[in-house]
Amino acid sequence: MDAALLLEYGWVLLILVGLEGILAADNAVVMAVMVKHLPPEQRKKALFYGLFGALIIRFAALFLIAVLIDVWQVQALGALYLFYISISHIVKQVRSRKDKLTDIEEAEKEVKGSGFWMTVLKVEIADVAFAIDSMLAAVALAITLPAVGAFQIGGIDGAQFIVIFIGGLIGIVIMRFAAHGFVRLLGRYPLLETIAFLIVGWVGVKLAVLTLGHPNLQIIDEHFPHSTTWKLIFWSVLVIMAVGGYFFAKKRGNQGNESHTL
Repeated sequence: MDAALLLEYGWVLLILVGLEGILAADNAVVMAVMVKHLPPEQRKKALFYGLFGALIIRFAALFLIAVLIDVWQVQALGALYLFYISISHIVKQVRSRKDKLTDIEEAEKEVKGSGFWMTVLKVEIADVAFAIDSMLAAVALAITLPAVGAFQIGGIDGAQFIVIFIGGLIGIVIMRFAAHGFVRLLGRYPLLETIAFLIVGWVGVKLAVLTLGHPNLQIIDEHFPHSTTWKLIFWSVLVIMAVGGYFFAKKRGNQGNESHTL
């Protein structure tokens, strides 16, 4: 890889890490609640086994996505799903934080009385359910990276696949070790979570454009989704969302903190 290609791949990986961190933070809190009923010495083991199993399931799911990603119907469903979770999250944010409290209460009821291995299984299932949005976003971001051509996995270039997998692996690590840091960040700047879901929605637009340009549809020019023009539009909007959103969230957070101190 030359320097420009490395920079492009590194930039996508950085975006994925940020998304994984913000999207995984609240989910990690729910998982911590799911193991709370176990004896203290078993809690860490349950999280470790559960997340390790989830990593294997994520890897298998990623292979399945890699095989199916060239099917335009799969691309269309992926785009619709990203739109759905983006819009539904913003609607929930408008309602209030009661939804998050409900999620935690439901998780607590779900595992109450469960034994060790049943709790491990439920942690695995919860992680996979939580990971669908970030996995789809990762695939949509990675598949328009320049192909390196060393090897191919399904419809995905090997280097693209590695970026997606590393992003998912970092998501697991964040779930286990770094979630509290992201929870504190979201506590100070809660608007960051909404910004993250807006970015997920914008990634859904990227996947929709790819669908519309699919060779079997060609509603738009099939070369447009891979063109420099579209890449400039997509990344410019994403950078504005990420950087502008961060400073706006920080400003809103600081204003909120100041009002609490008065």
